[in-house]
Amino acid sequence: MKTALVLGLLLLGCTALNAQALTLNPSESAGKQLYREGVSASGEPIMARVGASDMVLPATSLPCANCHGEDGLGRPEGGVRPPALSWTRLASRHGQRHVNGRSYPAYNDSLLARAVQEGRDPGGNRLDPSMPRFVLSTNDQRNLTAYLKRLADERDPGLTSDSLHLGTLLPGSGPLGEEGATVAAVLNGAVARINAAGGIHGRQLRLTILDPGIDRVSAEKALDRLINDEQVFALIAPLVPALDSDLAARLEHAGIPLIGPLSMQGTLHASPQIFEPLPGLREQMIALAEYASASLKVLEGPTLIAYPDEPGQRQAAQQLSQYLQDHAWQKVQLQAYDPAQKDLPLGSRSVFYLGSSSGFSRLAERLQTAGQVPYLFAASNQVAGDLLQVPSGFSRRVFLAYPFVPSDWTLAGRLALTQLRQNQGLGGQHAVLQVGAFSSMMLLSEGMKQAGRDASREKLVSALEGLRDFDTGLTPLISFGPGRRLGLSGAHVVTVDLPDQRFYLVAPYKPIAAMP
Repeated sequence: MKTALVLGLLLLGCTALNAQALTLNPSESAGKQLYREGVSASGEPIMARVGASDMVLPATSLPCANCHGEDGLGRPEGGVRPPALSWTRLASRHGQRHVNGRSYPAYNDSLLARAVQEGRDPGGNRLDPSMPRFVLSTNDQRNLTAYLKRLADERDPGLTSDSLHLGTLLPGSGPLGEEGATVAAVLNGAVARINAAGGIHGRQLRLTILDPGIDRVSAEKALDRLINDEQVFALIAPLVPALDSDLAARLEHAGIPLIGPLSMQGTLHASPQIFEPLPGLREQMIALAEYASASLKVLEGPTLIAYPDEPGQRQAAQQLSQYLQDHAWQKVQLQAYDPAQKDLPLGSRSVFYLGSSSGFSRLAERLQTAGQVPYLFAASNQVAGDLLQVPSGFSRRVFLAYPFVPSDWTLAGRLALTQLRQNQGLGGQHAVLQVGAFSSMMLLSEGMKQAGRDASREKLVSALEGLRDFDTGLTPLISFGPGRRLGLSGAHVVTVDLPDQRFYLVAPYKPIAAMP
């Protein structure tokens, strides 16, 4: 009897595991592609007729998932309420009821085909005119129907009934090895903290950290492994500059959300899948420029923007140059700067610096040696570690952008970060990265809570997009929205009294003017 009971429990366990790891057969997979992308497995274009005039459009521009959602639950939009597409509901023997109160019989395969292709419900009534009528082959319709019968059972990768699998890419060695270790410690500590409190909707978090290696090829392989082999649900606070140029496109293609402060190193990551808790380098430099023009009266220049010849830094420098020129700054000059060379132009009244901390102190030394002490502007996360080496002649002429300052920290936020640091053996090094990673985990947790027990990647993105004035306890209030993926769009401005390194807040955080 005991043996039978044990075998029964084992079989039940296997059944549960199989239910969580849903696999689709070729027909269902083809139907999924048609449902989400409007693409036929045959490679032939699919067309759809729209409205009373039967305007013909490619199905790729209006796939089923656009209105009904990738989860098939429907999203009210523009006064239209697309119905949920659960096959259990559609095929119910009790029939259906429209939003307008009209009843009709249950769907079967042929009645569903009529609805999809002719826009008529099982009772023969016309569906809402906003519903496209798709021109499908018999095989396409068969695939779509097969997928709709499985739609309610499919979960996004990385999400089971009791676990949520996250991934990140963090260097374990090399120039960013120390930063990678710091972020890894914060993320592991935050995961342990959430799990100790019961997880999120009963799900325990699991984090996979992969080293992106030393170049683009190895970074791409590491990302592919997270997506295809590990099948993570979302990415959290990666540090992988080698993928800056196409990370967004890869995430969008895979449908994977990412939460983390990516743009602080320069490259702008404009993607509906990416949510950043902290301002990017562009936003920080513009916050400095706004302070300089309002309080230091340096518009007449000359103004120098010095940057290392790297894609992300170059992009941020060019954006800053355009901003300055659009806002009446005079004699703005861009200069790619190599700390090992001595070719820096002299004679500037203001210098905006982008790059490493060691380059910042060398620049200041060369300027002072030449008898010049212009205003210096930089992002704190890039240069704060080298302020001890900046000549004292620049006292109160150095202005740094900070995403947060101690006055932003609530008691709860300070205690949480302090406890995490103690548990992970961290000090105050790389404070901006620590707060960025910690805030990213807080946003992930809040987004998943709002997405509900029946969460999906799409629901997580929707929940994050709807966050307004979210309090991390460590930063100004964070807000996202449609078309807005930076939670903070400005920075505090702080000046430094050298050589004692006393910091004085001269301009509190405020959002910068909108930029394209």
